[in-house]
Amino acid sequence: MSILVNKDSKVVVQGITGSEGQFHAGQMLDYGTNVVAGVTPGKGGQKTLDDRVLVFNSVEEAVKHSGADTSIIFVPPPFAAEAVIEASFAGISVVVCITEGVPVHDMLKVKRVVNQNGTRLVGPNCPGIITVDECKLGIMPGFICTKGNIGVISKSGTLTYEAIDQCVNAGLGQTTAIGIGGDPIIGTTMQDCLELFEADPETEGVVIIGEIGGQMEIEAAQWANENMSKPITGFIAGQTAPPGRRMGHAGAIVSGGDDTAEAKIRILKECGITVAESVADIGAVMKASMA
Repeated sequence: MSILVNKDSKVVVQGITGSEGQFHAGQMLDYGTNVVAGVTPGKGGQKTLDDRVLVFNSVEEAVKHSGADTSIIFVPPPFAAEAVIEASFAGISVVVCITEGVPVHDMLKVKRVVNQNGTRLVGPNCPGIITVDECKLGIMPGFICTKGNIGVISKSGTLTYEAIDQCVNAGLGQTTAIGIGGDPIIGTTMQDCLELFEADPETEGVVIIGEIGGQMEIEAAQWANENMSKPITGFIAGQTAPPGRRMGHAGAIVSGGDDTAEAKIRILKECGITVAESVADIGAVMKASMA
């Protein structure tokens, strides 16, 4: 099993003829992802990636001809929001937006549209999703993953990779790993992912990687305390960040109260989540929680 994507997902790559789209679409194909179409306005009818993928002018055309149900977006920030909206109105059920720097004002409109249409958006400013040995949707390196029974949720791209590596080193493989992004407004939250992993019979434990700023980790922990039957290992990045200074992600800024690392760690522990003190301990702590 998996969450969000699997070997049967039919993927369209928006922005496939750009340098980022070309590189990562090729990597996804090599991993075994079922890439059925690409989209670049004005380049419809062309083939790309050694003639493996047909390019369309619009997502609507791509869906009509290929049956695509999943989209990944490699489109520059000024146009990324419209790309998500286009995919949503074309009937795409899962959209992953890799693009960094999407304006918050644009995301307010996107959030409204995807909610109205029932589209699952992951991102923006995220590394994407891997369902191990089935589907790689984004920029995560597939070779670091091993098939197993641990779900991974992270705001951070690089810490997603580190959590996967630490789990693999501890003898724990993954079902699905998802980087949700660290912007102030994103599509899929930690709680959303926990709900999906709780319902997945093959996922037996979950790692969550949070950071300073916002209330998402707290809301997820409180939901898990009431609803989650599976062990969770958590880590909060930014423990040395000074108040009022943004650290890396647009959403990672401490304004006071419960959005500090210390407060989040305390609340996670109060909600029954085992918290790793260091990134290097994630795998060992998760393994101990599974015993």
